[in-house]
Amino acid sequence: MREFNVLVVDDEDEFRDLTVKRLEKRGLKAKGAAGGKEALEILEHSHTDVVLLDVKMPGMDGIETLRQIRIMRPLVEVVLLTGHASVDSGIEGMKLGAFDYLMKPIELEPLLEKLGDAYEKKRLHQEKIEQAQMKRHMSMPG
Repeated sequence: MREFNVLVVDDEDEFRDLTVKRLEKRGLKAKGAAGGKEALEILEHSHTDVVLLDVKMPGMDGIETLRQIRIMRPLVEVVLLTGHASVDSGIEGMKLGAFDYLMKPIELEPLLEKLGDAYEKKRLHQEKIEQAQMKRHMSMPG
């Protein structure tokens, strides 16, 4: 698996810390945030490829955080985490541009696969943009 940067946003300290450690053991660069506002601050100041975002959080919930991420960092892919009671939120998140949603509790292998797929989508999108910029630059009269 290629190395990329993941931000784990969840208000449950134990879940968040354990997930960050498990991702790091698999060679990913992972950071944790306890809520939406903290996540947006981290996104503003550091490189992030994929956000793993809990839907149910006090204060700014996952859906509002997703809206802000879309405005602030449109290329960052977001995978939502939902409980059984909030599947509707996962679907709403997809409509707002989330890459996908996963049900808690989540096994490590399917999580790694989903994060890898999300990163691949982001990487390909970034590549297309860079190629378009190169073509535009090369076609300018100099």
